[in-house]
Amino acid sequence: MELIAGIETRRSVRAFKPDPIPEEAMNKILKSVGNSSSYTNTQPWEVVVVSGKKKEELSKILYDLARAKAATHPDLPIPQDWPPELKKRAGEHGARRLQILGVARDDEGERERLRLMNFEFYGAPCAVFLFMDSTLGPWSIFDMGLFAQNLILAAHSFGVGSCLQASVTNYAPEIKKSLGVAETKKLIICISMGYPDPEAKLNTYRSIKVEPKEFVRWYK
Repeated sequence: MELIAGIETRRSVRAFKPDPIPEEAMNKILKSVGNSSSYTNTQPWEVVVVSGKKKEELSKILYDLARAKAATHPDLPIPQDWPPELKKRAGEHGARRLQILGVARDDEGERERLRLMNFEFYGAPCAVFLFMDSTLGPWSIFDMGLFAQNLILAAHSFGVGSCLQASVTNYAPEIKKSLGVAETKKLIICISMGYPDPEAKLNTYRSIKVEPKEFVRWYK
């Protein structure tokens, strides 16, 4: 897939076919992502790929915690507020998504069902967790963002869909315990990955992106 086409056609996927990602394809994806840029070539990323029985086991732990509305302890604080324009954009995004899915804003049962799907990894056959050492600071988090973006683009080039899931990181301590990851590591993001189900209603929604004129200033 040509690079610009890949960037322009990538979408967040929230419904997957059950087919596993071949190990060879996953290895090629991860090898290419290892070429990501990082501050002074520190390459802070640590990757855990979870599938099969272990993924189901972890999903049950997370689903039960989320359903019980257990206390959350993300390693990266979840934003509590946004500047007005960004808050408006996020609100419109959420409302459009519910509308397209045919879910009323006051339908608490259906909205809760949609929320809990996060913790089932949307049925994806694979979940990827990105960690870094907890002593590292903002520049390394920036590097992790570059790595995550390259990962979902590389996956897209193989026909593999993905969904970045911040909500899953709310249960960072439980995830680290389940995966045998040291407490000294910081969980940055969870990415569900698999082959998209084109027939699923969840995959019909497309977020609206602002035009460059709204975020670029030119000086000549």
